[in-house]
Amino acid sequence: MNWGVLHSIATVAAFIAFIGIAWWAYSPKNKKRFEEDAQLALDDQDRQRLSSHKRTKDIQ
Repeated sequence: MNWGVLHSIATVAAFIAFIGIAWWAYSPKNKKRFEEDAQLALDDQDRQRLSSHKRTKDIQ
């Protein structure tokens, strides 16, 4: 096996990993979790409430 084949295999593996991460990040089942996480920095009240209770992502 030469370097060209190894680089091709690494490129295909990286592309497959990228597609998998993008699919996970944009899947509808994760939408609520990411929306909650996005609001944590903005909501002081929710930070206190969520620190004492489990968030929905922690329940699963």
